[in-house]
Amino acid sequence: MPEIPLVPAHWRFPARPASVRRARHAVTASLPQALRQRLGDDLGLLTSELVTNAVCHGTRRKAGELIELVLWPADGHYWLAVSDPGAGRPVLTRPDADSESGRGLLLVDTLATAWTVRPRPTRGTSVVAGLSLRRGG
Repeated sequence: MPEIPLVPAHWRFPARPASVRRARHAVTASLPQALRQRLGDDLGLLTSELVTNAVCHGTRRKAGELIELVLWPADGHYWLAVSDPGAGRPVLTRPDADSESGRGLLLVDTLATAWTVRPRPTRGTSVVAGLSLRRGG
């Protein structure tokens, strides 16, 4: 049986591009060893895409603005919530072949078993995505 943490893992990172790599590493390193091979790559990519979107579109990159991540197991999934202080809602688009951006949520939609966008109770937006523990093994 995999080692499941009793409380969710929680991180806050500055709203800067350098935080994408730090967040990806923190999230994948927090997975129980037995799940890293099965979920690590996909969870790392989800983290990179969601944190990049939060930094680029959910903040003004002002000093003190933070991106918040929460990772927890529940209902046969590992769930990742990435929150930012912005009021906008990410929208899934289908960019044409010449577009240089706009594919982040398309990757999230492809990788995640389920995902949604939720307003935060006080300020900001959270994107929540889940990966099934049954995938790839």
